[in-house]
Amino acid sequence: MATQIRIGIGYDIHRLVSDRPLILGGVTIEFDRGLLGHSDGDVVLHAVTDAVLGAAGMGDIGELYPDTDDRYKDADSGELLKDVIGRTRSAGFSPGNVDVVIHAERPNLSAHKTPITESVAALLGIPVANVNVKAKTNEGLGPVGSRDAIACTAITMLHCA
Repeated sequence: MATQIRIGIGYDIHRLVSDRPLILGGVTIEFDRGLLGHSDGDVVLHAVTDAVLGAAGMGDIGELYPDTDDRYKDADSGELLKDVIGRTRSAGFSPGNVDVVIHAERPNLSAHKTPITESVAALLGIPVANVNVKAKTNEGLGPVGSRDAIACTAITMLHCA
């Protein structure tokens, strides 16, 4: 029997605020602001988590880890993604690849793409070559363009038996 392929897409956006670390893809980045969120606000891992859940047909991050549950206050988004990977593997799915677009006017993320790629690959348990990270500005448009927020879009492919 041939391997079935499932595709999922995820998106997240968080407001930039003072007095929070900026964490993207599990990597702490030196910046004067960080992302506001119930957890650590990591939009990259939230988008990847939602993409994996979508491909598996298992709902979304807010259903599994609601912001109304204090257990997830300041949660490490990497731990949440690892939990989702465990759930999806138990259901017969394994990650194939992921493509990530980080939407940020600032900071410049060129130097951070490789560490983010390596972090996401490690969390998913897949080769670095199967993760692609891009960083785009919003050309001054919307909350990302006005430097009030950072967003992320991710798409992933899962193999299933």
